[in-house]
Amino acid sequence: MTAQVPHILVVGGGYVGMYTAYGLRKAARRGRIRVTVVDPRSVMTYQPFLPEAAAGSVEPRHVVVPLRKTLKGCRVVTGRVTSIDHEHKVAKVMPEEGPDYELAYDQIVVALGSVARTLPIPGLAEQAIGFKNVEEAIALRNKVLDRLDVASSQPDPALRKAALTFVFIGGGYAGVEAFAELEDMARYATRYYDNIKPEDMRWVLVEATNRILPEVGEDLGKYTVEQLRKRNMDIRLETRLESCEKGHVVLNDGEEFDADTIVWTAGVKANPALAATDFPLDEKGRVKCLPNLRIEGLDDAWSAGDNAAVPDLTSETGAYCAPNAQHAVRQANRLAANILRVVDGKQPQDYKHKYVGSVASLGLHKGVAQLYGVKVKGWPAWFLHRSYHVSRVPTFNRKARVILDWTLALFFRREVTSLGSLQTPNEEFRRATGSN
Repeated sequence: MTAQVPHILVVGGGYVGMYTAYGLRKAARRGRIRVTVVDPRSVMTYQPFLPEAAAGSVEPRHVVVPLRKTLKGCRVVTGRVTSIDHEHKVAKVMPEEGPDYELAYDQIVVALGSVARTLPIPGLAEQAIGFKNVEEAIALRNKVLDRLDVASSQPDPALRKAALTFVFIGGGYAGVEAFAELEDMARYATRYYDNIKPEDMRWVLVEATNRILPEVGEDLGKYTVEQLRKRNMDIRLETRLESCEKGHVVLNDGEEFDADTIVWTAGVKANPALAATDFPLDEKGRVKCLPNLRIEGLDDAWSAGDNAAVPDLTSETGAYCAPNAQHAVRQANRLAANILRVVDGKQPQDYKHKYVGSVASLGLHKGVAQLYGVKVKGWPAWFLHRSYHVSRVPTFNRKARVILDWTLALFFRREVTSLGSLQTPNEEFRRATGSN
């Protein structure tokens, strides 16, 4: 470690990690600093486009950003940070293969993000799928289309009904957008089946509170419920999942039914790996931060995003910044600038950003949005959703590819092919070798 060239360790390659390193890459190329990014994945996923990737509106490869290609000048390590000893400024890294090792640093950026917030519900781990990365989006798309194939070829009414039942748990952004986009895709796909009609499918959204999409406001939340119900989608408010063992769904309102597809999107929590650090954490397990994004009590440690409790300077109630992409991207830009200011001997500046609003897609040409207090519905909201997110997706390369996907969709019909073998790529070979 050379004192003249500070080593910046970025733990995590999501929104905060990738954008922070992106803001530091030029300084790294010029030799002013060294930057190392550690993440179990070699790509950053732009999560707002996962529902469209699952529905086939966007090519899945276009919603991920390769870290090594984007962060030229930075070292990218594919591995998992299992513990951080900031007192001695070392992090323990578990690579994909081989023994663990320690990585020393001068300054650290804690960008571990969040993980799915789950509950000890019987059958959940075995039967459900999450919706936080592109692999899950592809798997869910394949599962929905595969269930249509199964139902079309299945004479047993009970098995057919279970194949055509899709349950989503959680009424936040991820749940509602995935729910609406996939139903829209499946509804379109039924035109290619002579024995499946849209009304044969059952789409159930289970939400424990009395509203969905709280980010867009109560009025638009109610509007969304009305629009989804008009599409014959079953919205269960103030309802909880009690169990789903072997695909048998039991709700706390007493209803029971079988479903082959169960998706868990009921919120997130700070990455539990933070417990293996010596940083100050709040009651929600988030790193305590100052408005300038430094970790409380430390001059050489920083954090932002879902795993950080950052004071919201635009709030008069002492609230913290919401765990969303809008804040994460802007915090990362400020964080990178603050690190460079400190390297130059200057004082870091506070992060302050008034929440612009929210946009949500409800399927092709359908959406809701609330921007600067203005409520928008239908096609205009859907257009705002696409415009906003394509402006936010990192790199010109990805922006162009996403726009090209949308442009081609204007001239060609939606692609509804299932690649189910991706889940079991060696199944045919095993059959050929007699291994089954």
